[in-house]
Amino acid sequence: MEQHTVKIKSINHITHDVLKIVTDKPQKFNFTPGQATEVSINKNDWKNEKRPFTFTSLPHNDYLEFTIKTYPLHKGVTNELLQLKINDELILHEVFGAIAYKGEGIFIAGGAGVTPFISIFRYLQSKNEIGGNKLIFANKTKDDIIHADEFKNLLGENFINILSDEKVEDYAHGQITEGFLKKQISSFQKHIYICGPPPMMDAIEKQLSNLHVNKKSIIKEAF
Repeated sequence: MEQHTVKIKSINHITHDVLKIVTDKPQKFNFTPGQATEVSINKNDWKNEKRPFTFTSLPHNDYLEFTIKTYPLHKGVTNELLQLKINDELILHEVFGAIAYKGEGIFIAGGAGVTPFISIFRYLQSKNEIGGNKLIFANKTKDDIIHADEFKNLLGENFINILSDEKVEDYAHGQITEGFLKKQISSFQKHIYICGPPPMMDAIEKQLSNLHVNKKSIIKEAF
C-alpha cells in the first residue's frame, strides 16, 4: 500500500475550529482537485488512526495543504492535530475521491463538506474558468464559514450562504429547502455537486428528485 511521510511546514487556525496544515510534497505525488487521502499522525499510538482529509492545494503546487475541521471534545485524531507543530510528521495513504469537476454547475456544501470544492474553485481560478459556477454554503453561524473572503472574491454574487443557528443581515437563515433551491438555481439542467453530512445530503437529494433533477447530473461525496 502506498504511503508517504511528510513534514508540517505550517499549521494555523482559519476559523475557530478549522485548521490549515501545509506539508512538504513527496516527489511524483499526484491528485486531482476534489480528491482526498487518508492521513495519520506519525507518533506512537496514532500511526494506525487514519482519517480522510481533502487536499485544498492545487496539483501543481510544490506543497500539500489540508483544511481540517477539528473536534476537540472527541479526543480523537483532530484533537491530536491541534497539538502538532512545525516539523511534526503526518503519514499519507491512498488518494481517493468521488468528486471531480465535470463542468459548470451548482455546488452545495455543508460545513467542512466544502473542502473538496476549495481545490476545485482554486483550480478553475488558476485557469480563469470560474464562469457561472455557484456555491451554496450551509453553516450553523457566520463564524463557521470557511474561506468566506476567498469565496466572495472568486464568486461574487454566486456565493450564497445560509445559516441555521444565527440570523445575520444579508444572509439566508434556516435549512436548505426545495423553495430555497428553486430561488437560487436558475437551471436544473446543470451539474450539481453536493458534499456534506449524510443527513443533509439525503435531504437535498430528495429535494432535487422532487424538482425533477436527473440523478446523472448529481456528483456527490459524503463527509
